[in-house]
Amino acid sequence: MPEHWPFLLVGGVMLFTFFSLGILSHKIKLPAVLAFIVLGTALGGLVGDHETLHRVAEIGIVLLFFLLGLEFPLNRMVDVSRRIWPAGLLDIVLNLGVGFLIALAFGLSLTLAFLIGAVAYASSSSITIKMLEDKKRLANPEAEYILALLIFEDLVAPILVSFLAGIHSGADISALGLGLLLLKIVGVTAGAILIGYFGFRKLGAFVEKHMETDLMPLFAVGLAFCYAGLAMVLGLSEVLGAFLAGVMLSETGRAKELDHLVLPLRDITLPFFFFWFGTTIAIREGVPLVALLVVLALWSVFAKLLVGFYGGRLYGLAPRGAVRAGLSLGQRGEFSAIIATMAPPQLRVFSGIYILVTAVVGIVFFNRAPKWAKWVDQRYFKPPPAENNKLSA
Repeated sequence: MPEHWPFLLVGGVMLFTFFSLGILSHKIKLPAVLAFIVLGTALGGLVGDHETLHRVAEIGIVLLFFLLGLEFPLNRMVDVSRRIWPAGLLDIVLNLGVGFLIALAFGLSLTLAFLIGAVAYASSSSITIKMLEDKKRLANPEAEYILALLIFEDLVAPILVSFLAGIHSGADISALGLGLLLLKIVGVTAGAILIGYFGFRKLGAFVEKHMETDLMPLFAVGLAFCYAGLAMVLGLSEVLGAFLAGVMLSETGRAKELDHLVLPLRDITLPFFFFWFGTTIAIREGVPLVALLVVLALWSVFAKLLVGFYGGRLYGLAPRGAVRAGLSLGQRGEFSAIIATMAPPQLRVFSGIYILVTAVVGIVFFNRAPKWAKWVDQRYFKPPPAENNKLSA
Protein backbone atom coordinates (compact mmCIF):
# COMPACT_ATOMS: atom_id res chain seq x y z
CA MET A 1 0.00 0.00 0.00
CA PRO A 2 1.80 3.15 -1.14
CA GLU A 3 2.44 5.48 1.80
CA HIS A 4 2.05 8.62 -0.33
CA TRP A 5 -1.54 7.83 -1.32
CA PRO A 6 -4.19 9.77 0.64
CA PHE A 7 -5.70 7.72 3.44
CA LEU A 8 -9.23 8.54 2.30
CA LEU A 9 -8.52 7.29 -1.22
CA VAL A 10 -7.01 4.03 0.00
CA GLY A 11 -9.81 3.51 2.52
CA GLY A 12 -12.49 4.24 -0.05
CA VAL A 13 -11.01 1.85 -2.60
CA MET A 14 -10.74 -0.91 0.02
CA LEU A 15 -14.31 -0.43 1.22
CA PHE A 16 -15.61 -0.51 -2.33
CA THR A 17 -13.53 -3.66 -2.96
CA PHE A 18 -14.96 -5.32 0.17
CA PHE A 19 -18.46 -4.40 -1.00
CA SER A 20 -17.86 -5.92 -4.45
CA LEU A 21 -16.40 -9.08 -2.94
CA GLY A 22 -19.37 -9.35 -0.61
CA ILE A 23 -21.80 -9.16 -3.52
CA LEU A 24 -19.82 -11.78 -5.46
CA SER A 25 -19.57 -14.07 -2.42
CA HIS A 26 -23.32 -13.86 -1.93
CA LYS A 27 -23.93 -14.87 -5.55
CA ILE A 28 -21.64 -17.91 -5.35
CA LYS A 29 -22.96 -18.74 -1.85
CA LEU A 30 -19.68 -18.45 0.04
CA PRO A 31 -19.06 -16.37 3.20
CA ALA A 32 -17.48 -13.01 2.44
CA VAL A 33 -14.91 -13.59 5.19
CA LEU A 34 -13.18 -16.19 2.99
CA ALA A 35 -13.01 -13.72 0.12
CA PHE A 36 -11.48 -11.06 2.38
CA ILE A 37 -8.80 -13.47 3.62
CA VAL A 38 -8.00 -14.66 0.09
CA LEU A 39 -7.75 -11.06 -1.12
CA GLY A 40 -5.36 -10.24 1.71
CA THR A 41 -3.29 -13.30 0.89
CA ALA A 42 -3.10 -12.30 -2.78
CA LEU A 43 -2.11 -8.70 -2.02
CA GLY A 44 0.08 -9.39 1.01
CA GLY A 45 3.29 -8.68 -0.86
CA LEU A 46 2.01 -5.26 -1.97
CA VAL A 47 0.54 -4.16 1.35
CA GLY A 48 3.32 -5.24 3.67
CA ASP A 49 3.23 -4.49 7.42
CA HIS A 50 1.02 -1.40 7.32
CA GLU A 51 0.37 0.13 10.76
CA THR A 52 -2.85 1.95 9.83
CA LEU A 53 -4.37 -1.21 8.38
CA HIS A 54 -3.47 -3.08 11.56
CA ARG A 55 -5.12 -0.43 13.77
CA VAL A 56 -8.36 -0.41 11.79
CA ALA A 57 -8.35 -4.23 11.87
CA GLU A 58 -7.90 -4.12 15.65
CA ILE A 59 -10.92 -1.83 16.00
CA GLY A 60 -13.00 -4.25 13.93
CA ILE A 61 -12.15 -7.27 16.03
CA VAL A 62 -12.69 -5.36 19.30
CA LEU A 63 -16.17 -4.33 18.16
CA LEU A 64 -16.93 -7.90 17.04
CA PHE A 65 -16.28 -9.24 20.53
CA PHE A 66 -17.97 -6.30 22.20
CA LEU A 67 -21.18 -7.04 20.29
CA LEU A 68 -20.77 -10.71 21.10
CA GLY A 69 -20.60 -9.83 24.79
CA LEU A 70 -23.83 -7.85 24.48
CA GLU A 71 -25.59 -11.14 23.70
CA PHE A 72 -24.54 -12.67 27.04
CA PRO A 73 -26.11 -11.12 30.11
CA LEU A 74 -24.99 -12.88 33.26
CA ASN A 75 -28.16 -14.96 33.63
CA ARG A 76 -27.86 -16.29 30.09
CA MET A 77 -24.23 -17.18 30.59
CA VAL A 78 -25.15 -19.29 33.61
CA ASP A 79 -28.05 -21.00 31.81
CA VAL A 80 -25.98 -21.84 28.74
CA SER A 81 -23.11 -23.23 30.78
CA ARG A 82 -25.50 -25.46 32.74
CA ARG A 83 -26.99 -27.08 29.63
CA ILE A 84 -24.10 -27.24 27.21
CA TRP A 85 -21.10 -28.10 29.38
CA PRO A 86 -20.99 -31.89 28.57
CA ALA A 87 -20.80 -31.20 24.84
CA GLY A 88 -18.50 -28.24 25.46
CA LEU A 89 -16.02 -30.36 27.41
CA LEU A 90 -16.12 -33.01 24.68
CA ASP A 91 -15.36 -30.24 22.17
CA ILE A 92 -12.36 -29.07 24.18
CA VAL A 93 -10.96 -32.60 24.53
CA LEU A 94 -11.41 -33.70 20.91
CA ASN A 95 -10.37 -30.47 19.20
CA LEU A 96 -8.05 -28.53 21.49
CA GLY A 97 -6.71 -31.59 23.34
CA VAL A 98 -6.24 -34.03 20.47
CA GLY A 99 -5.12 -31.22 18.15
CA PHE A 100 -2.41 -30.41 20.71
CA LEU A 101 -1.34 -34.08 20.87
CA ILE A 102 -1.23 -34.37 17.07
CA ALA A 103 1.01 -31.31 16.80
CA LEU A 104 3.18 -32.65 19.63
CA ALA A 105 3.52 -35.98 17.82
CA PHE A 106 4.88 -34.12 14.77
CA GLY A 107 7.70 -32.66 16.84
CA LEU A 108 6.39 -29.21 17.78
CA SER A 109 7.27 -27.74 21.16
CA LEU A 110 4.70 -27.66 23.96
CA THR A 111 3.94 -23.98 23.38
CA LEU A 112 3.58 -24.24 19.60
CA ALA A 113 1.60 -27.48 19.85
CA PHE A 114 -0.81 -25.79 22.25
CA LEU A 115 -1.16 -22.88 19.83
CA ILE A 116 -1.99 -25.29 16.98
CA GLY A 117 -4.54 -27.04 19.19
CA ALA A 118 -6.09 -23.64 19.93
CA VAL A 119 -6.28 -22.83 16.21
CA ALA A 120 -8.11 -26.15 15.68
CA TYR A 121 -10.54 -25.63 18.58
CA ALA A 122 -13.41 -23.29 17.77
CA SER A 123 -15.87 -23.37 14.90
CA SER A 124 -16.47 -20.06 13.16
CA SER A 125 -19.44 -18.32 14.77
CA SER A 126 -19.76 -15.78 11.96
CA ILE A 127 -19.68 -18.37 9.15
CA THR A 128 -21.93 -20.85 10.94
CA ILE A 129 -24.61 -18.37 11.95
CA LYS A 130 -24.58 -16.79 8.48
CA MET A 131 -25.01 -20.23 6.91
CA LEU A 132 -27.87 -21.08 9.28
CA GLU A 133 -29.61 -17.89 8.21
CA ASP A 134 -28.94 -18.33 4.49
CA LYS A 135 -30.09 -21.96 4.47
CA LYS A 136 -33.13 -21.14 6.62
CA ARG A 137 -32.18 -23.69 9.26
CA LEU A 138 -32.51 -21.47 12.35
CA ALA A 139 -35.89 -23.09 13.06
CA ASN A 140 -34.45 -26.62 12.94
CA PRO A 141 -34.10 -28.52 16.24
CA GLU A 142 -30.30 -28.66 15.98
CA ALA A 143 -29.97 -24.87 15.59
CA GLU A 144 -30.39 -24.26 19.34
CA TYR A 145 -27.70 -26.82 20.12
CA ILE A 146 -25.31 -25.40 17.49
CA LEU A 147 -25.80 -21.87 18.83
CA ALA A 148 -25.33 -23.05 22.42
CA LEU A 149 -22.08 -24.81 21.49
CA LEU A 150 -20.86 -21.72 19.64
CA ILE A 151 -21.68 -19.66 22.73
CA PHE A 152 -19.66 -22.09 24.87
CA GLU A 153 -16.73 -21.79 22.48
CA ASP A 154 -17.08 -18.02 22.39
CA LEU A 155 -16.86 -17.94 26.18
CA VAL A 156 -13.83 -20.25 26.32
CA ALA A 157 -11.92 -18.84 23.36
CA PRO A 158 -11.30 -15.30 24.71
CA ILE A 159 -9.74 -16.82 27.83
CA LEU A 160 -7.70 -19.14 25.63
CA VAL A 161 -6.57 -16.18 23.53
CA SER A 162 -5.52 -14.33 26.68
CA PHE A 163 -3.32 -17.23 27.81
CA LEU A 164 -1.68 -17.36 24.41
CA ALA A 165 -1.30 -13.57 24.29
CA GLY A 166 0.47 -13.66 27.64
CA ILE A 167 2.85 -16.33 26.40
CA HIS A 168 3.29 -14.56 23.05
CA SER A 169 4.23 -11.29 24.79
CA GLY A 170 7.12 -13.04 26.54
CA ALA A 171 5.48 -13.64 29.89
CA ASP A 172 6.99 -16.29 32.13
CA ILE A 173 5.39 -19.64 31.28
CA SER A 174 6.40 -21.29 34.55
CA ALA A 175 3.74 -22.45 36.99
CA LEU A 176 4.07 -19.09 38.78
CA GLY A 177 3.78 -17.17 35.52
CA LEU A 178 0.72 -19.11 34.40
CA GLY A 179 -0.81 -18.70 37.84
CA LEU A 180 -0.32 -14.92 37.66
CA LEU A 181 -1.81 -14.87 34.17
CA LEU A 182 -4.84 -16.82 35.38
CA LEU A 183 -5.18 -14.44 38.33
CA LYS A 184 -5.26 -11.48 35.93
CA ILE A 185 -7.95 -13.16 33.84
CA VAL A 186 -10.03 -13.94 36.93
CA GLY A 187 -9.57 -10.39 38.21
CA VAL A 188 -10.63 -8.75 34.95
CA THR A 189 -13.60 -11.11 34.63
CA ALA A 190 -14.68 -10.68 38.25
CA GLY A 191 -14.38 -6.92 37.91
CA ALA A 192 -16.64 -6.97 34.84
CA ILE A 193 -19.21 -9.12 36.64
CA LEU A 194 -19.27 -6.83 39.68
CA ILE A 195 -19.47 -3.66 37.58
CA GLY A 196 -22.20 -5.17 35.43
CA TYR A 197 -24.27 -6.50 38.33
CA PHE A 198 -23.94 -3.59 40.76
CA GLY A 199 -23.37 -0.77 38.28
CA PHE A 200 -24.80 -1.16 34.78
CA ARG A 201 -27.82 -3.12 35.96
CA LYS A 202 -28.98 0.14 37.59
CA LEU A 203 -28.32 2.27 34.52
CA GLY A 204 -31.13 0.97 32.32
CA ALA A 205 -33.15 4.19 32.60
CA PHE A 206 -30.07 6.33 31.87
CA VAL A 207 -29.22 4.32 28.76
CA GLU A 208 -32.82 4.38 27.54
CA LYS A 209 -32.99 8.16 28.03
CA HIS A 210 -29.95 8.79 25.83
CA MET A 211 -30.48 5.95 23.36
CA GLU A 212 -31.91 8.17 20.62
CA THR A 213 -29.17 10.78 20.92
CA ASP A 214 -25.84 10.79 19.10
CA LEU A 215 -24.03 10.40 22.44
CA MET A 216 -24.77 6.74 23.19
CA PRO A 217 -22.44 5.31 20.49
CA LEU A 218 -19.64 7.33 22.09
CA PHE A 219 -20.45 5.80 25.47
CA ALA A 220 -20.71 2.20 24.18
CA VAL A 221 -17.63 2.23 21.95
CA GLY A 222 -15.67 4.15 24.59
CA LEU A 223 -16.43 1.43 27.14
CA ALA A 224 -15.37 -1.27 24.68
CA PHE A 225 -12.08 0.46 23.92
CA CYS A 226 -11.33 1.24 27.58
CA TYR A 227 -11.85 -2.28 28.90
CA ALA A 228 -10.04 -3.76 25.89
CA GLY A 229 -7.16 -1.38 26.57
CA LEU A 230 -7.16 -2.28 30.26
CA ALA A 231 -6.83 -5.93 29.34
CA MET A 232 -3.86 -5.09 27.11
CA VAL A 233 -2.18 -3.10 29.90
CA LEU A 234 -2.42 -6.24 32.05
CA GLY A 235 -0.85 -8.31 29.30
CA LEU A 236 -4.11 -9.96 28.26
CA SER A 237 -5.92 -10.02 24.94
CA GLU A 238 -7.98 -7.03 23.92
CA VAL A 239 -10.76 -9.35 22.73
CA LEU A 240 -11.36 -10.60 26.27
CA GLY A 241 -11.67 -7.01 27.52
CA ALA A 242 -14.02 -6.10 24.68
CA PHE A 243 -16.17 -9.18 25.30
CA LEU A 244 -16.43 -8.39 29.02
CA ALA A 245 -17.33 -4.78 28.23
CA GLY A 246 -20.27 -6.10 26.20
CA VAL A 247 -21.31 -8.39 29.05
CA MET A 248 -21.27 -5.43 31.45
CA LEU A 249 -23.35 -3.23 29.18
CA SER A 250 -25.83 -6.05 28.46
CA GLU A 251 -26.95 -5.79 32.10
CA THR A 252 -28.69 -2.51 31.25
CA GLY A 253 -31.31 -4.56 29.40
CA ARG A 254 -30.80 -2.51 26.23
CA ALA A 255 -28.50 -4.89 24.36
CA LYS A 256 -30.54 -4.95 21.13
CA GLU A 257 -30.68 -1.18 20.84
CA LEU A 258 -26.98 -0.85 21.60
CA ASP A 259 -26.21 -3.55 19.07
CA HIS A 260 -27.94 -1.57 16.33
CA LEU A 261 -25.94 1.53 17.23
CA VAL A 262 -22.51 -0.15 17.05
CA LEU A 263 -23.18 -2.71 14.31
CA PRO A 264 -22.61 -0.34 11.35
CA LEU A 265 -19.17 0.64 12.65
CA ARG A 266 -18.27 -3.02 13.16
CA ASP A 267 -19.43 -3.90 9.65
CA ILE A 268 -17.17 -1.19 8.20
CA THR A 269 -14.04 -2.12 10.18
CA LEU A 270 -14.27 -5.90 10.58
CA PRO A 271 -13.47 -6.76 6.93
CA PHE A 272 -10.14 -5.01 7.46
CA PHE A 273 -9.25 -7.60 10.11
CA PHE A 274 -9.79 -10.57 7.83
CA PHE A 275 -8.01 -8.77 4.99
CA TRP A 276 -5.11 -7.92 7.31
CA PHE A 277 -4.91 -11.51 8.49
CA GLY A 278 -4.76 -12.63 4.86
CA THR A 279 -1.76 -10.34 4.31
CA THR A 280 0.13 -12.30 6.98
CA ILE A 281 -0.23 -15.58 5.01
CA ALA A 282 2.76 -15.84 2.68
CA ILE A 283 1.71 -18.81 0.55
CA ARG A 284 4.39 -17.92 -1.97
CA GLU A 285 6.87 -19.29 0.56
CA GLY A 286 5.38 -22.76 0.15
CA VAL A 287 3.15 -24.94 2.31
CA PRO A 288 4.96 -25.90 5.53
CA LEU A 289 4.41 -29.10 7.51
CA VAL A 290 2.24 -30.71 4.82
CA ALA A 291 1.82 -34.02 6.68
CA LEU A 292 0.70 -32.25 9.86
CA LEU A 293 -1.67 -30.08 7.82
CA VAL A 294 -3.36 -33.10 6.22
CA VAL A 295 -3.66 -35.07 9.47
CA LEU A 296 -4.89 -32.09 11.49
CA ALA A 297 -7.45 -31.06 8.86
CA LEU A 298 -8.84 -34.60 8.57
CA TRP A 299 -9.05 -34.98 12.33
CA SER A 300 -10.61 -31.53 12.75
CA VAL A 301 -13.49 -32.39 10.43
CA PHE A 302 -14.00 -35.79 12.06
CA ALA A 303 -13.77 -34.36 15.59
CA LYS A 304 -16.52 -31.83 14.91
CA LEU A 305 -18.67 -34.65 13.53
CA LEU A 306 -18.22 -36.49 16.83
CA VAL A 307 -18.88 -33.39 18.92
CA GLY A 308 -21.95 -32.50 16.89
CA PHE A 309 -23.43 -35.99 17.02
CA TYR A 310 -22.62 -37.25 20.53
CA GLY A 311 -22.86 -33.80 22.10
CA GLY A 312 -26.17 -33.27 20.31
CA ARG A 313 -27.49 -36.57 21.62
CA LEU A 314 -26.50 -35.55 25.16
CA TYR A 315 -28.29 -32.26 24.53
CA GLY A 316 -31.46 -34.15 23.60
CA LEU A 317 -31.42 -34.11 19.80
CA ALA A 318 -32.83 -36.94 17.69
CA PRO A 319 -30.26 -38.82 15.58
CA ARG A 320 -31.01 -36.92 12.35
CA GLY A 321 -30.69 -33.54 14.03
CA ALA A 322 -27.47 -34.62 15.74
CA VAL A 323 -25.98 -35.71 12.41
CA ARG A 324 -26.96 -32.38 10.85
CA ALA A 325 -25.27 -30.61 13.75
CA GLY A 326 -22.08 -32.62 13.31
CA LEU A 327 -21.95 -31.79 9.60
CA SER A 328 -22.43 -28.08 10.31
CA LEU A 329 -19.52 -27.32 12.64
CA GLY A 330 -16.35 -28.04 10.66
CA GLN A 331 -15.51 -24.51 9.52
CA ARG A 332 -12.90 -22.55 11.45
CA GLY A 333 -12.74 -18.78 11.19
CA GLU A 334 -12.34 -15.68 13.32
CA PHE A 335 -10.98 -17.17 16.56
CA SER A 336 -8.54 -19.37 14.65
CA ALA A 337 -7.42 -16.32 12.69
CA ILE A 338 -6.91 -14.30 15.88
CA ILE A 339 -4.85 -17.07 17.48
CA ALA A 340 -2.87 -17.62 14.28
CA THR A 341 -1.63 -14.01 14.37
CA MET A 342 0.37 -14.95 17.49
CA ALA A 343 2.21 -17.77 15.70
CA PRO A 344 5.72 -17.49 14.23
CA PRO A 345 5.79 -16.86 10.45
CA GLN A 346 5.96 -20.52 9.34
CA LEU A 347 3.08 -21.61 11.58
CA ARG A 348 1.13 -18.50 10.60
CA VAL A 349 1.23 -19.67 7.00
CA PHE A 350 0.32 -23.19 8.14
CA SER A 351 -2.61 -21.87 10.19
CA GLY A 352 -3.88 -19.68 7.38
CA ILE A 353 -3.98 -22.58 4.94
CA TYR A 354 -5.60 -24.76 7.61
CA ILE A 355 -8.33 -22.16 8.18
CA LEU A 356 -9.03 -21.86 4.47
CA VAL A 357 -9.16 -25.65 3.99
CA THR A 358 -11.45 -26.32 6.96
CA ALA A 359 -13.68 -23.38 6.05
CA VAL A 360 -14.19 -24.62 2.49
CA VAL A 361 -14.73 -28.24 3.57
CA GLY A 362 -17.01 -27.11 6.41
CA ILE A 363 -19.17 -25.06 4.06
CA VAL A 364 -19.50 -28.00 1.64
CA PHE A 365 -20.54 -30.29 4.52
CA PHE A 366 -22.97 -27.66 5.81
CA ASN A 367 -24.68 -27.45 2.42
CA ARG A 368 -24.97 -31.24 2.19
CA ALA A 369 -25.95 -31.75 5.84
CA PRO A 370 -29.75 -32.16 5.41
CA LYS A 371 -29.39 -34.69 2.58
CA TRP A 372 -26.60 -36.68 4.19
CA ALA A 373 -28.29 -36.65 7.61
CA LYS A 374 -31.48 -38.01 6.08
CA TRP A 375 -29.56 -40.86 4.44
CA VAL A 376 -27.68 -41.72 7.67
CA ASP A 377 -30.90 -41.61 9.69
CA GLN A 378 -32.73 -43.95 7.31
CA ARG A 379 -29.75 -46.25 6.95
CA TYR A 380 -28.71 -46.64 10.57
CA PHE A 381 -31.38 -45.31 12.93
CA LYS A 382 -34.79 -46.05 11.42
CA PRO A 383 -36.26 -49.32 12.75
CA PRO A 384 -36.86 -52.01 10.12
CA PRO A 385 -40.38 -52.30 8.62
CA ALA A 386 -41.29 -55.31 10.75
CA GLU A 387 -40.44 -53.42 13.91
CA ASN A 388 -42.44 -50.44 12.67
CA ASN A 389 -45.46 -52.71 12.23
CA LYS A 390 -45.12 -54.10 15.74
CA LEU A 391 -44.86 -50.60 17.19
CA SER A 392 -47.92 -49.42 15.27
CA ALA A 393 -49.83 -52.49 16.36
